[in-house]
Order: sequence, then C-alpha cells, then structure tokens
Amino acid sequence: MNTNNDKKDDFIFGLRPVIEAIEAGKTIDKIFVQNALQGPIYAELKAVLAKNKIRPNYVPVEKLNRFTRKNHQGVVAFISDVPFHKVEDLVPQLFEEGKTPFLLILDRLTDVRNFGAICRTAECVGVDAVIIPEKGAAPINSDAIKTSAGAIYNVKICKEANLAHTVDFLQQSGISVFAASEKAQKLIYDIDFTEPCAIVMGNEETGISKEVLHHSDEKIKLPIEGKTQSLNVSVACGAILYEAMRQKLVKIN
Repeated sequence: MNTNNDKKDDFIFGLRPVIEAIEAGKTIDKIFVQNALQGPIYAELKAVLAKNKIRPNYVPVEKLNRFTRKNHQGVVAFISDVPFHKVEDLVPQLFEEGKTPFLLILDRLTDVRNFGAICRTAECVGVDAVIIPEKGAAPINSDAIKTSAGAIYNVKICKEANLAHTVDFLQQSGISVFAASEKAQKLIYDIDFTEPCAIVMGNEETGISKEVLHHSDEKIKLPIEGKTQSLNVSVACGAILYEAMRQKLVKIN
C-alpha cells in the first residue's frame, strides 16, 4: 500500500489514538501492528482489539514507516465510514424478509479501483451483500468510495475471517456458491441464478484460492472468442452479475 494513494483521513496512527478510535465506534478497515511490540499501552490495545474482534496484521516496522514518517508508535489503523456486517446475521434476515439472497464474494481482490467499480455494479443489479476477507483485501478507502460513485454506501459489506468457512455456511443456509474460473467447464448461461446464490470472483493475478474453489458448488466461466484469454475482473464480474439480473427479470416476467 502506498501512502500516496491514501488520503490522510483514511488512517490514524499511534497507540492511544487508535484505542480511542475503536472505543468511539470507528469502523476499522485494517490495522497494522509492529512485530514484537510491547508495553502497557500496547497491552491495552490488544485487549480492545480482542473485545471488538478486530484481527491485526503484524508487520515489520519498515511497512509502518511507508504509511507515515511520523511517530506511529508501532501501530497504524485504516478507518472506514462504511459499516461492516456479518454473514451469519445477514443471511437469516434476508430469508425472513422473503428475499432470494444474491451475494458476491471477492476473494482477496487487491485493486482499490476494481473493488470500487465492482461494488458500483453490484449495487446496480441488486446484490444484497459483498463479502470480503479480513486479510488480503483492498482497503475500503476514499479511492474505493469515489470509484464506486458512492455505491459502497448503499450495498452491505461483510468482512469474514475465513471465506471457505463462509462458503460452507452459505451452502448450509441453502445458498449455491458459483466460482468464476477460466478452467471451468460450464458457461454462466448454463447456471440458474434465480435461486439463492453467491458468485465468487478471485484475485487479479492468482484467481480464487484453491480452498474456496474446492468448497464451491460449481465452477463457471465466460466465453472467450478472441486471442486474449482473460478479462479484467471488474468487467468479468459485471458480465456475470448482469446475466444473473437478466435471468431474474425473465423469471419475473
């Protein structure tokens, strides 16, 4: 992460300021803590993190120095004014409201602008929630919000510790999970998206993790006729989401 890409109000640093931000109810997107940090105030921070179920990323001091040259005291936290939800709370609520859950899982997507663009499309097609991992995901900062044209404020974001476990939970809840993969046999047009479902999109370079692929119900792909064998993840995601929306509209009519 480069500080040049992050506005000043996206992160805070210092032990006491971070503790106070958490206790004030600020949404912590990511928190980075220096390896082997010690001291009574750090012990207080650890307790606050545990109480609020926030998992820190332990990193060398050099990484923290890249975020800011000021006295960070071994901790930098990126904050977000976008609230996070939990899948286990959201899914029952959707069923209780009589909705057919339509979810999007982004497995370790790292590009902020891809993330923002995908959230914009997701909100436009009526996705109920975008699910991301606690670690390895793009920060939900001002760049992401700007790229989404503010759509991030209108779609629920769920941050989960283990996406494979999340996939298992969704399946146990009656939601089919479809993983987008270039190696898939089935095209997206062969899938019924009108039933409760979740679509998984992978990392820009490595795709979906093997664990999440293994747990998914079905692998799906877009047809490619040209010499270029892959699409930008935002474009691919948009094509799949709009096919799902088309099916839903056809079913209604």
